[in-house]
Formats: sequence, structure tokens, C-alpha cells
Amino acid sequence: MKNFYVLIGFIGITWGMYPQQQQQQSVEGNVNNLPVREYNITIDQEEVKIGGKEKMGMTINGSIPGPTLRFTQGEYAVIHVKNEMDVETSVHWHGLLLPNFFDGVPYLTTPPIEPGETFTYEFSLKQAGTYWYHSHTALQEQNGVYGSIVIEDPEEDLDYDSDLVLVLADWTFEKPKNVLKTLKRGNEWYGIKKNTVTPLNRVIARGALGAQLNFWKQRMEGMDVSDVYYPAFITNGAESREYPEFKPGERVRLRFINAAASTQFWLTFGGEDDPILVAADGLDVVPVQKNNTFIAVAETYDFIVTIPESGKLEVRASAQDGTGQTSAFLGQGQVLTAPSVPKPDLIGMMKQMAAMDMRMGAPAMKFNPDKETPYETAEKYGMQMNGMEGMEHGKMEMDHEEMNQNVHEMDEMKKSTDTMMMDHGNMDGKEMIKAGMVEKGKVEMDHEMGMQGGMFSEYNYDYLKAPVETDFSEDKPVKEILLNLTGNMERYIWSLNGVPLSEGDKIRIKQGEVTRITLNNLTMMHHPMHLHGHFFRVINEHGEYSPLKHTVNVAPMQKVVIEFDANEYGDWFFHCHILYHLDSGMARIFSYDTPRDERLEDHPLKILTNTSNHYFTWGIADVASHMTGLTVVSSNIRNQFTLTGEYGWNQNMEAEFTYERYLNDWFRVFGGINVENEGANSLDEIATTAIAGIRYFTPYMFNFDVRLDNKLRPQLSLSREILVFRRIAVFAEYEFQADFGWVNDLSEGENFEKEEVLTVGAEYFLAKNFSIMGSYDNRFGAGGGLSIRF
Repeated sequence: MKNFYVLIGFIGITWGMYPQQQQQQSVEGNVNNLPVREYNITIDQEEVKIGGKEKMGMTINGSIPGPTLRFTQGEYAVIHVKNEMDVETSVHWHGLLLPNFFDGVPYLTTPPIEPGETFTYEFSLKQAGTYWYHSHTALQEQNGVYGSIVIEDPEEDLDYDSDLVLVLADWTFEKPKNVLKTLKRGNEWYGIKKNTVTPLNRVIARGALGAQLNFWKQRMEGMDVSDVYYPAFITNGAESREYPEFKPGERVRLRFINAAASTQFWLTFGGEDDPILVAADGLDVVPVQKNNTFIAVAETYDFIVTIPESGKLEVRASAQDGTGQTSAFLGQGQVLTAPSVPKPDLIGMMKQMAAMDMRMGAPAMKFNPDKETPYETAEKYGMQMNGMEGMEHGKMEMDHEEMNQNVHEMDEMKKSTDTMMMDHGNMDGKEMIKAGMVEKGKVEMDHEMGMQGGMFSEYNYDYLKAPVETDFSEDKPVKEILLNLTGNMERYIWSLNGVPLSEGDKIRIKQGEVTRITLNNLTMMHHPMHLHGHFFRVINEHGEYSPLKHTVNVAPMQKVVIEFDANEYGDWFFHCHILYHLDSGMARIFSYDTPRDERLEDHPLKILTNTSNHYFTWGIADVASHMTGLTVVSSNIRNQFTLTGEYGWNQNMEAEFTYERYLNDWFRVFGGINVENEGANSLDEIATTAIAGIRYFTPYMFNFDVRLDNKLRPQLSLSREILVFRRIAVFAEYEFQADFGWVNDLSEGENFEKEEVLTVGAEYFLAKNFSIMGSYDNRFGAGGGLSIRF
């Protein structure tokens, strides 16, 4: 068995190849007196202009992205990071093997960098390849705190003339914390803005009502493949970049880094010849020609392209959800356009999944997360899909004859599409439809192009093969761990095995063991899972030559198995690299159970683990011709405070304040007070009652409320909102309250009384925070006005 560091290219080098100013004196930790490469970087807040609009961003040395830090394998890196902001920050060196203390996760491995302070990271460089660095504090990465790392191999044997780093990212004009608040409150605005929602009128027009009912039954609104609306996607800080300096015939190594907060991209290349993929996540792979490659968040891929003799080469990154793209142009002359990637057919994908009768997910929160370990056996959870037990390497074996036929047909389509793509590399989506490669309105594209996020996509890594054997000795002990990737889109809580980070225990591993992790994605989202401080094998069809990576994408409802040699020490972060999933709880700590570094004594770990459990507060106000209303909610994972108030111009009024405790995803108990007038059209008689009950989010997505007040009057209510058209939602609530006279005189059995409240209405979404609304309420009458969200 080969040593792990041999696999990643840890070799001796000659030190005398750099200018004298780079031969710095040894610093703390450089016990082998390696040649030192030193950098100074400063993180600051300043106005930046991206996507044609200015915004306060976070820069590194005055730019987004930060500078490329170039090293040679075998050097000793010394990087001084100064924080000029008014908030703390950090830097994580993504993919680098380094001492635990310098990994850069604040409160876990490294102290945060306080405002005005400088922190020095130092470590030897054991590997070569393309890597990157970014903040691991809050949501700073979305604001621009990221940059690239290139580590040269002095014994590189690849044939290329020059290299170019292409850092891909997404960009929003909103504050990232407001983005997360929008996701937490379940607002449909991002889907409306992107036109990725599946309103009822479109569903019915496509004959997908049965599929929609199937989704609703499982408490899912519809098919979705991304969370956030982005007005711009960028390459090296701009929506498009020109690199005219490259000459015809020049072979260029393109180092792609997906530094986006939550966007996966498809990489396509113009020109006649497909690019050659030579490295993944920094490490060499067996070279393979590949023009259409899915690059998940936090992954890196290296390609070698040849600049055409005539024309400039377009390199395009298309957002997975089809909402935008960013390009770089290499060379000069007429543009050789990269192939377009068709927008996913979400309704078609929903029909496919409903036809397979899938059970879409385990809970994102358990009744009692402390009762069970966060890594239960596969017998308890596993892939909860009928006929799906035979999944292997991210592929699915369907028990439905119709689905098997579809797979066969799509395999044939893939072959023809691949051929046509070679012959018609510049086709856009309309031309591909015209050529018969896609039938408009249906999902019949090849595995990689047309069903992004769908069940037949080949999101596995079979195209990657390690150049040397990566398997472990058979006599090494193996620790098996199952991690189901779980989430709740309604409240935007993400977890592992139904346990968010704030409620999870450390996963303990031992040196000398092989840690094998089965990742089952039980959600509709892609999850690029990143392990700090290690490379792991991604088990694929190449067996002992399975590739080594530090980040692995797990596609919706698919399974990936990874394994690594537990040869480090300390605690290491493992998390989904979609920033908003991480910040909402999809993370865990792998621990070697070694003593905590004394330098972290004043930086308690709970500050990190509680990040996903902080409170978000939002509200909505209705101002209409017949009434006014206010709702304010403050919520974390388990607890929620809600204040509601309604006042009709006919002097009917009701207000309520409640505290509720979520017992799991859908079931919660609550208590509070209710205030309302008892006399019709009069505020002379105001009644205040204590209330307690349960609230339940039912299959088919109804909110069900059952309560008793201190007069022992039972009350039931049922409410629902449905997006009927892209911007129009209808809503209804029915409330029934009974009064049996139990308090006044149980023995005499007073007459049964009841009160019914009916509210129906609709709203038209003008913008993220404004809607036109109209409603009828049997207490207030009918009217219309404006809804304001804040």
C-alpha cells in the first residue's frame, strides 16, 4: 500500500530555484528549514461595482476575488492576514493539508481575527495543484472574501505553455443575512424572480396535477434545484472576461475554482476540440476529453485547452438552474461560442420522480436528537425510495418497467447527443430542440445536459480516474458511518441524519482506521460535502483507482460512498459548502478525540455550533380598505415567538401572542394569550384569554391549529396558500370555535354555541417586499390593499 502523501505528490524538491528575496528566514513551525514564501493580505469593506451596480462588499487586497497566492510544492507558506473591517473574520485554506490550528475555522481550530488585528498562518506545502481560500465566518464568502491558490509541482510533466485561474462565483446586491432571512421565512420571491417556480396553472397545463399532489402529500411545494436568485454570475469578479494575450496554438491550463456561495455550474467550451481534464480538486487524474462538466460549489477542475488558429475561445459557466451564465474569452478574433445548456424542466422532473413513487426524505429535525447518535445504521434510514435499494455509485436501479425503458431511451439519446454536440458545438437551446435533441416541453435530454437535478443525470464521478492506486490495505480496520443529508425547505433547516449542527455530537474517529462514509441525499438539492484537512476516495467504477477529492457533490436522491485514512489529529469540520445550507445546520465535526489546542481557551466551540440556531425575525403588514393586519415572527430551530393583530375599520379586532416549541419538523406545541372584542362592531367589550394547543403542518401542506382557551372552548383552524400563477397566490383559512358552556355551568348543560371565521383572498407579488392583496373576511368584510414584508 502506497503512503497517502505519495498519492498526493509529496516529493523532495530543489530549493535553490527562487530569487533570494523569497528565501526568508525560518519561522515558528518550520522545523525542516524549508524555503519560505510570504504573503500579506488585507480584508476590508468597500464599495465594489459588479453586475453594473455598486454595493458594499468585502475585498482582499482591494479586489474580488483576492489575489492568487502562488507557491511551489515543498515551500513553507507564511501568510499574514490583516482585518481592517469592523467585524471579525477568518481564512480557511480550502483543500490544503496543514496543521489543525491553521485550518481557519473560527472557534473550532483557529481563533477569529478580530477587527484591527493581524493573524499569521504558517504551514508547509505538501501538495501541488489548484486550491483556494475563503472566509469561514458567517456569510462573508458571499460578500467576496475568497481567492485562489496555485501550488506548482517542480516535476510537472503535463504539456502546456501557460496557465490561467478562473474563479467562478455568484453575486447578490442584497445583504447575505437578508438572503438567509428570505429563505427562512419561506418566501417564494426568489423562485418567482428566477421563473423557476411551478405554479398550479403550469402544472395543470403539463398534465402534472397527479405529480403535484404527490409532492404536496410529502409536504413539498414542487421541484426545485436552487435556492437563491442572483442578478449576476462572475468570472474573476466580472460577468465576462477577455484574455486576448493568448496566441493561436498556445496550450493553456485553465484552473477553475467554484467559489460561489450556492451555485453549481456546467462548464462548456467553444472550438472544435474538446478540452482535456487533467486535475480535480488539485490532484492529477488520468487525462480525459470532456466538454460538459458539472462543477459543484467548492470544487476545482483543471483543463488544458488549445487556443484556436482563428477566433477566440469562449469558456462558459452556466448556472445549474438555467438562470444565467458567465464567460471568459481566450485569444482574439471571431468568438467560437461554447455550447448552451438547456434550462432544467422542473415540471417534467417532478413527473419523473412521482412516477417512481419516491419517499422524499427523512426529517430535518427529530423529536429527541439526544436519544440517538447522529450517525445511525442504514437499516433505520437509508434511501427511502421504493425499489431503490440497489443504488450504487450515484446510479439508480428502478423497479418500474417504464422507468427502465426511459433509461434505455435516454442512453440512446445520450449517444446521439454526444455525437451531435461534437458536430454542432455552437448550437444554442433552440437549435438543439430544432435538431431533435430535445423535445420542447419534455425531459428527454442526455444524462448530463437536459436533466440537471433530475433522476437520470449522471452526476457521478466515473469520468475521474486516479493515475495511481488509492485503495487501502485490506488489514486496516474500517469504521462505517451513515450520514443522511436531510432538510426542511419550508423553514429552511438543513441537517445530517435529522440533526442540525447545534444539536449534534462530534463524530469520533481513530488514527489508523479507514473511515468509510455513506452519504445518502434525501433532499431535492445538490449538496457539495467538504471535509477539512483530508483527502478522501470517491468510490466509483474505477475501484482501486477511485479518485481522491476534498469535496464531493451528492446529487438529489442519490448516494455516494467516500473513505479516507484517519491519519490526522484534532477536530475537523465536515459540511455542505452551499453557504446557506451550512449556516442552517448541515455540518458536523469529525474528532480524533485529542486535547483541544490551548490557544483556543478563550474561544468556545459553542459559538460555532450555535451559528445555525440564532434567531431570525421578520414580519408582514397588510394595509387594506377594510382592515389592517400585522404579523411578526422570531424563530430559531426549535423555538418561535409570533405576534399577530387584525383590526377592521368596522371596529372588529383580534390580537394574539404565542410561544411555540417545535418537537420535530411538522409538529409543535404552543401557548399564549388572545385578545378580541366580544361586542359586534364595538371595542367596548374586550376579552383576554389564555390559550394552549398544538400546530401541525399536515400532508398536502395545510396548517392545522387545535387549541383550548382558559374557558375550555375548543377551536380548530385550517389554512393553506397555493401559488396559482407565477406571481399570484391564493390563500384561505377556516376557523371553528365551539362554546359548550362548560365553565359557566357544567351541570345545567347550557346551549351549544359556535363561531366560524372564514378568510379567503389573493395576492399579486410586485417585488420581494410588496404585494397587492385582496381578501374577504366575515369579520371585516371585503376589500383590498397592499402587503408589506419586512
